[in-house]
Parts: sequence; C-alpha cells; structure tokens
Amino acid sequence: MTIRTRKFIGTVATVFYLIVYCLIAMVIGNAVVAKAGGLGQALYFIAAGFAWLPVAMALVRWMQRPDDDDEDGRSPGQAR
Repeated sequence: MTIRTRKFIGTVATVFYLIVYCLIAMVIGNAVVAKAGGLGQALYFIAAGFAWLPVAMALVRWMQRPDDDDEDGRSPGQAR
C-alpha cells in the first residue's frame, strides 16, 4: 500500500474515530460524571481529553510508514 493511500485511509479513520469518541465521552460525562461534583468532573474531562491520543498517534505512525521497498532497495514503481 502506498503512503498516499494510507494517509487517505488514516485521515478518514481519524475523523470518524474522533467523532465517535467525542460523542461517547460526552454521553458518559453527562450521564455519570455530572453527579460527581466539580473535582470529579474536572478529573474525568482531563482524562477524557488525553485518552484519544494513543489511538490517534498509532494511526499517524501507521500513515507515515514508508512504502514497501523491493529486495534491491527500489520502490515498487521505480524502473530498474
């Protein structure tokens, strides 16, 4: 798979993931954490604000991976 294709798939996946993640975090925050008081809310939203990062970082790392090379060091589309 080329880096260009990975970037397209990764971008779409990241946007979809963030939309779903934010909706779930808001529902949990509204249903459960709203009754926890100010400190509980602050701790939840700080944790929820950072919890999406590992998945996004893994997607970006995957998107930036270089194209597979042939056994002689050339890229798949390069002339010999």
